[in-house]
Amino acid sequence: MIFREYLPEDLPQLLRLFHDTIHSVCRSDYTSAQLDAWAPNRFDADVQNRWHSTLTEHYTIIAEENSVITGFGDIDDTGYLDRLYVHKDYQRLGIASAICDRLESHASPNTITTHASITAKPFFQKRGYAVVTRQSVERHGILLTNFIMKKE
Repeated sequence: MIFREYLPEDLPQLLRLFHDTIHSVCRSDYTSAQLDAWAPNRFDADVQNRWHSTLTEHYTIIAEENSVITGFGDIDDTGYLDRLYVHKDYQRLGIASAICDRLESHASPNTITTHASITAKPFFQKRGYAVVTRQSVERHGILLTNFIMKKE
C-alpha cells in the first residue's frame, strides 16, 4: 500500500469510490433516497469542479494498491477533516486509520473537526473525537443525519 498526495487524474476514481462506498457501506444507516441524494450516480461538472478544487486546496492523501485507489481523505488549514472514504472492497484493513493518522499529523490547529455520518461516527469516537452536536443536512431536498465531532 502506498500513500501519496492527490493528482487531478484521480478525480474520476475518487468519485466512483465515493459513490460505491456510500451505497454499500452506509446502506444500513440511511434510506435509498438518502444514499442517492448524498452520492448520486452521476456528478455534474459543477460538482466535479468543486471536488477537484477542494482536493487540490486541502491536504489530500490517496491510498493506493496495485493502481487501485483504496481510500482517500482530506483536511483543510483550519483543521476541518472534510472527507475520509475507503473503497467498499477494502474495508476493515486499517486504511482509514492510516489515512486519518496522516491527516491529523498534518493539521496545525489543536482542534480537528469533522462532520461524521452515522456509519463513520464509531470510527471517529474510537480515535478520540467527541460529538458536539447531531445535525440534519439537506442534499437535493433530502435530509441526512450526521454529527459534528471534534478532537482536541
